[in-house]
Amino acid sequence: MGKNDSRKHFAARCALLLAGLAVMALGVALSIKAELGTSPISSVPYVSGLISGLSVGTTTIIVNSLFVLAQILMLRSQYDWYQLLQIPVAIVFGLMIDMFSLLMGDTVLSSYIQQWLFCAAGIIFVALGVSMEVTAELITTAGEGLVLAICQVTSFKFGNVKVAVDVTLVILAAAASLLVLGELAGVREGTAAAAVLVGLLTKQFVKPLKHVKQKLAA
Repeated sequence: MGKNDSRKHFAARCALLLAGLAVMALGVALSIKAELGTSPISSVPYVSGLISGLSVGTTTIIVNSLFVLAQILMLRSQYDWYQLLQIPVAIVFGLMIDMFSLLMGDTVLSSYIQQWLFCAAGIIFVALGVSMEVTAELITTAGEGLVLAICQVTSFKFGNVKVAVDVTLVILAAAASLLVLGELAGVREGTAAAAVLVGLLTKQFVKPLKHVKQKLAA
């Protein structure tokens, strides 16, 4: 592969990563608008936003930055400093969430069915975005990086650690919501649906995206 081909390949992967982040951000914004509970990875930023008054995009950037710090503390000398790129990725992701939330700010959902339609669309878009990000093979999100770091220091399987981290985040979000806000916010039936379906849908989306991956590698 020549230099020009390599540059085109890298540019295409960057474009796929950015598109994936945009799709994921749209999914998060749809889930928030549905008000049936966010996905586990967004539960803490959502509740943090309600408590602090900051936007969900801003709290997403903060929480993801803390995930990066946790990775550094766990891995220490084994930490790959290239993974610091997770922070600019988190910034772009957070800004996109706020942008999509602003665009659909005046949308009114008048029925439970409409809420579920938005929630289902959010789950689908988050899964598709994750699939695109994985296919790009450039940089993991901070949440995935945290799971990988735990796997590296404990030798536990990725799937088991991913479930444990998601459950922990939901518990933290629920506890903070009850203690500070006096009510359960951001954790509802939509959260359970996202916890089950995002992973399953991601696997399905990865299959057709393999063709995109092959084209990028050509």
